[in-house]
Amino acid sequence: MKYFKNKGFTLLEVLVALAILAIALAAVMKVSIENTENIRYLRDKTLAHWVAMNVLAEISIMEKWPRLGKQEGTAMMADREWFWQMTISETADKELRRLNVQIYYDNQDEESVTMLIGFVGKP
Repeated sequence: MKYFKNKGFTLLEVLVALAILAIALAAVMKVSIENTENIRYLRDKTLAHWVAMNVLAEISIMEKWPRLGKQEGTAMMADREWFWQMTISETADKELRRLNVQIYYDNQDEESVTMLIGFVGKP
């Protein structure tokens, strides 16, 4: 009678290999989710910055001198409505005004997505 040598894996070896594979796949999934969140954050930050630049450009091409105080409005960008708030203040130069534009996801948000500061001269 011939005895055959065991060729193959034991149940314990298979379970250890599956545990290692599960840990590795969980790590890959975590990194993928974090990358997706980072991409979303950067996309929103970029779009909000473009909205702020558009608001500043609209003010700078207008022929009238902006009033001091706050202004609010909305803008469409990338099939989304963005809310902006602009604070217009004086500077040391009487013919120059500072424009502080903040962009929000929603008009109820307390924290802005981005903020852009610009200056406009008297026409």
